[in-house]
Amino acid sequence: MMNFRSDKAHPWHGVEIGDDAPNELTAFIEIVPSDTVKYEIDKASGYLKIDRPQQYSNVVPANYGFVPRTYCGDGIAELARSHSSLEVAKGDGDPLDILVLSEHHIPRGDIILKAIPIGGLCLIDSGEADDKIIAVLKGDKVFGQYNDISELPTGILERFQHYFLTYKALPGETNQCRIAHSYGRDYAHTVVQTAMADYQRLILDGTRNAADRR
Repeated sequence: MMNFRSDKAHPWHGVEIGDDAPNELTAFIEIVPSDTVKYEIDKASGYLKIDRPQQYSNVVPANYGFVPRTYCGDGIAELARSHSSLEVAKGDGDPLDILVLSEHHIPRGDIILKAIPIGGLCLIDSGEADDKIIAVLKGDKVFGQYNDISELPTGILERFQHYFLTYKALPGETNQCRIAHSYGRDYAHTVVQTAMADYQRLILDGTRNAADRR
């Protein structure tokens, strides 16, 4: 009889973030620059699903996914409020997003990799804090030389900013995405740690709610 696994770990809850977080993170990649549709994780099943076709000529500027066992909740929202004049109602309720730069062509998503955070963007989407961590692939010979986003060529950060300011925009509609600020490695570590703490509260609240229903 052929052996196979029937207990695949859920990418959000079942994959370890890594022992050296926030200095080095496990990232689950959902979408790569060659994809013409936007994939995202189905929270219930852990499988990738099609969210929507990419709008017009928008192409994701780096390997894009999320950091397992993180959550954008009250802590991430408060962090955004403390560093922005924009109105922030709450976190977006998803795991923390991450973009991973690499010289190598990665042909598809639905993979995990090791990433080194070097900065990020504080994105406010319809009043919800939706941070985007910017990282480099561990061991990458080209992008691995960068330790902070201040060292990146200007055009790379501009490309990230343009993507997130336009990726949901449709003709005749008001764009609801705003970038409150960009930040470097040290602040990115704070964002990751805050999202890890939000995740622990999410799991604790879920455990309490389950106990109350018994």
